[in-house]
Amino acid sequence: MDSVNPVTVKVPASAANLGPGFDCLGLALDIWNQVSFRLTDSGVSITIEGEGVEELPLDYSNLILRAAERLFEKEGKKFPKGIEIECRNHVPVSSGLGSSSAAVIAGLLGAKKILNSTISNQDMLELAVEFEGHADNVAACLLGGLVIATSSTNGWIAEKIPIQPLHLVVVLPNVSLSTRQARAALPQTVKYHDAVSNLANTALLVHALREGRKDLLYSAMQDSLHQPYRLSLIPGAEQAIHAAYDAGAYGAALSGAGPSLFAFGDEKLEKIGEAMQAEFESRNIPSRAFHISSTEQGAY
Repeated sequence: MDSVNPVTVKVPASAANLGPGFDCLGLALDIWNQVSFRLTDSGVSITIEGEGVEELPLDYSNLILRAAERLFEKEGKKFPKGIEIECRNHVPVSSGLGSSSAAVIAGLLGAKKILNSTISNQDMLELAVEFEGHADNVAACLLGGLVIATSSTNGWIAEKIPIQPLHLVVVLPNVSLSTRQARAALPQTVKYHDAVSNLANTALLVHALREGRKDLLYSAMQDSLHQPYRLSLIPGAEQAIHAAYDAGAYGAALSGAGPSLFAFGDEKLEKIGEAMQAEFESRNIPSRAFHISSTEQGAY
């Protein structure tokens, strides 16, 4: 194992759902965490710089460490007696930008390299879903680009769809919203019409992104299954999405369960972001804006 010591892994942020693709669509974003692993004589040391420095645990409950241990267990190997993990984070935590998925993939990929394991992406995905519960964010983080993920009788299926480059602005309001809260807001049943609408829009969205049909994004990104229930948990969010369209966005939606929102645009991105932030500012809610692109590069 000394021959690959230390190991450095880079993992991207991701946006899930993209409007109608509830729990099945994910998009890798050009915001990256870097995690370095170094084997030592004894003990566990975790250090964090950047995002999450005040929130993320530095003990055995840390997701990166837990995921790395899970792969060692899967491979039938004993976990190292000593390890140092250094994190340089640019992905905001609890934001809807896949920070937990990035942590899981970082731990698995770091352990894979330390072990010189030949584990496949498919098996890595299965392990990652054990932590996350569904595959949209972890698949996008692992593979990069636009990914469709679904479960089957033979395990999880994740397919990367070639797309045109996308430019977007992400607005993160200073609102506390846990994934558990966002899940609890969803109804137990949905109307038949709403389910059919989301099926059609998801198919249209994949087509629009693959072909670069920006003119279709407004219609394709309409959702009836989760956004109507979640937007009310984020003051100003619904108005921010409307403001994005008024400012020239091609499409806009919650990122995952929120509270981040994103909007697709090109030369108008700055104006779009300002319009979205203004809706939060009018409610005395500070926010941050990130002008970024999608990335075809997955974790490496």
